Amino acid sequence: MSKELYEEIPSLDLADFTQGDREAKEKFVKDLGRAYNNIGFVAVKNHFLSNDLSEKLYAAIKKFFLLEEGVKSKYEIEGLAGQRGYIGKGKEHAKGRKTGDLKEFFHVGQEVTDNDPIKSEYPDNVWVDEVPELKEVALEVYRNLEKTGIHMLRAIALYLELDEFYFDERVRNGNSILRPIHYFPIENPEEVPDDAVRAAEHGDINLITLLMGASADGLQVLRRDGEWIPITALPDQLVVNVGDMLERLTNKKLKSTIHRVVNPPKELMKTSRFSIPFFMHPRSEMDLTCLPECIDEDNAKAFEDITAGEFLSQRLAEIGLKK
Repeated sequence: MSKELYEEIPSLDLADFTQGDREAKEKFVKDLGRAYNNIGFVAVKNHFLSNDLSEKLYAAIKKFFLLEEGVKSKYEIEGLAGQRGYIGKGKEHAKGRKTGDLKEFFHVGQEVTDNDPIKSEYPDNVWVDEVPELKEVALEVYRNLEKTGIHMLRAIALYLELDEFYFDERVRNGNSILRPIHYFPIENPEEVPDDAVRAAEHGDINLITLLMGASADGLQVLRRDGEWIPITALPDQLVVNVGDMLERLTNKKLKSTIHRVVNPPKELMKTSRFSIPFFMHPRSEMDLTCLPECIDEDNAKAFEDITAGEFLSQRLAEIGLKK
């Protein structure tokens, strides 16, 4: 990652927030808020996901995606709106588009273990007989990314001058999704639609997204001046960005930045790209009504009142996963 890019996408040390003194913690909050006001993305080190665990998950999901199509299709379950298990090639498209993205993916969701009645809202996770190691490693990654996300949300709460633990109960047993993605090889690029891309420009639906290091270049972020800039998560970092739910809640004070995954040069279209984002969602009943603290004479209320569950259903329909 170039020096210029570090200046665009700030690199922060989560240990400053979780273990630092008052001054270090306050600086982390201030720097995070500035980045989320500006570009909507930060890179974070000293999070709770080890490189070893990350590598184990990548190994397992590569093994899954390289299975035969007929085997993978066993794990695409009708009626789940793509919320668990396998989602086949081209099934999802960006909001406002009809051409499917050049990707396939697998969803792992929340495992409720404390008798919380919200369990009835979530379908069971789907596990792969041919890759038995996937279950243990995916759930451990899920828990570590969720823990990291909770600390990031605590810092965001302080930046918004809310109670530090404002989000804790709202994301407890939340509807978060771990999504291993395979941007599959294109053997004959001339046979795909001219406007087909690995992931068309979009904003994420959720509160925040935590991205593990991807296996190849391609992720680009739309800067405020309209220029697309490349970004790669380094092995020891997570890239954490603001999603649409948080933008709504904060009345656009925090920016859900548009991003995309572009196609590689034609000679590299025959290669795979793997990526694993963690989409941190709250509980469905969370009220996304714009915070009064974020509304003033210069910033009129920009969004209608809606719950997280209602907003998610709306967006799943818009991107083609829910009928």
